[in-house]
Amino acid sequence: MLSLLRFKQLQQRNIVKNRPQLKRLQEKHGFPKGKLVSPNIRAWTEDEVYEWYQSRPAENAEPKGIAKSRRGRPRKPKANTTEAATTT
Repeated sequence: MLSLLRFKQLQQRNIVKNRPQLKRLQEKHGFPKGKLVSPNIRAWTEDEVYEWYQSRPAENAEPKGIAKSRRGRPRKPKANTTEAATTT
């Protein structure tokens, strides 16, 4: 039997969190477009979502790069509060 998933069901299965993320997945990561069930309802078959999910990499084998360091001038070292209180 054909099982259709609506947006709320995609959220419940932790596939998407919000509609902008769904659009980004469709445009950049090949998530299926789904079918229009009625003028305002879009649904995806469970099989096409499962196939897309299985095609995703299991883990990130290599990191893309190192984290950027903080830009700007370096922070001042913290002064010892007891020394600052006794000098004034």
